[in-house]
Amino acid sequence: MTNGEVRRWLAEHAWPLKEPDGGYGGPAEPGDADLAPLREVLRDVRVLGMGEATHGTAEFFRLKHRLLRFLVRDLGCTTLALEASASAARAVDDHVRHGTGDAAAALAGLGFWTWRTREMLDVVEWLRAHNRTVPPEHAVRFVGIDPQRCGPSLAAVEAVLRAAAPERAPLADGPLAALADAPAGSLAACGPELLAAADDLTAFLEQERPRLADRAGAEAADRALGHARLIAAAADVAARPPHGTGAEPGALAARDRHMARAVLAAAERAAGPVAVWAHNGHVASEPYGGGVPAMGQHLRARLGARYYALGLLFGAGAFRARPGTAGRRPPRRHTVGAAGPRSLEGQLAAATPGDHLIDLRAGRADPAVARWLDTRHFVRAFGAGVPRVTYRIQLAATVPGRAYDGLAYVARSTPSVPLD
Repeated sequence: MTNGEVRRWLAEHAWPLKEPDGGYGGPAEPGDADLAPLREVLRDVRVLGMGEATHGTAEFFRLKHRLLRFLVRDLGCTTLALEASASAARAVDDHVRHGTGDAAAALAGLGFWTWRTREMLDVVEWLRAHNRTVPPEHAVRFVGIDPQRCGPSLAAVEAVLRAAAPERAPLADGPLAALADAPAGSLAACGPELLAAADDLTAFLEQERPRLADRAGAEAADRALGHARLIAAAADVAARPPHGTGAEPGALAARDRHMARAVLAAAERAAGPVAVWAHNGHVASEPYGGGVPAMGQHLRARLGARYYALGLLFGAGAFRARPGTAGRRPPRRHTVGAAGPRSLEGQLAAATPGDHLIDLRAGRADPAVARWLDTRHFVRAFGAGVPRVTYRIQLAATVPGRAYDGLAYVARSTPSVPLD
């Protein structure tokens, strides 16, 4: 628990977060004034990792929508990188930058129930509206960073092969077809065959690029090679056992490593800062899930202080998640009370009960706060699926000063609203 000195510091350094008229996702430039202190905090930041303690809390969506608007309008952000299929996200990017297709259909195509929500549709529609008002070179891109579920890439490569190299075209009949909707670690039994097929496809497209460019066009040949590399990443993640064997990293570690690479690649292309939208476990700068190296660790190692990890926590309420961890049942509403006074959420609420944000980096100047930051605490961490009974008492250990640069606290969680 916090002592009096730490509690006073937390209270004095909390920036209240106010919902503008119409909610966090509504039209509210004047209502974003409470985010003004972030201008100085994020002045030299290249990548902002925006976490979430659940994938199904409406308030997290709305707050991150506001943060994205602030980053775009005040700090020149030109990329939103989402924990979603890198293959399927290209359809969303085509919509927000060029108006191609339907926004709701593109979100459904991402293959994750977590993003098929009214709140995420608000984000995509805002990005499209914003991009209409700026030159193409200043448009905000929508990038998927997760190598899982590479079905669109398989279809894109096969289309080019049918036109330019029909002898290699029937990917649907080969081992790579299983990758279309494969979660991490789900195809470890046929791992060597998958990896060999993915490497062979990439090598073929590299070697035969002149012929493919001649028959299908240079742009199509380059696009096919990019998709083949996404397929190879998907194979690397699906073909490993979840937690690895011996010194060999598992599927979960490989997934975070690939996500970090995707973020860094986006940052190299982007003119402005990159906003990353993912779970707290992925944006944190310390391991999660019993020792899995997080995406945020890789970003911290590469970017140092230019990476800012912002964790989002909540007090009590309800959220959406799948019952059980196998991921077979449809998501539903789950309710929880307050996490308790010894939890990190409880300590934040004791200092400032309402919604607020704290820059933890500022606490290093105070010895008592620095010790508190380097002490292990317990927080809630719910993924896409939760245990059917024990989720109400489920807590994960974290050292806040190592995991995060800042924390946002939402007092009340309500379930995200599904589009279907």
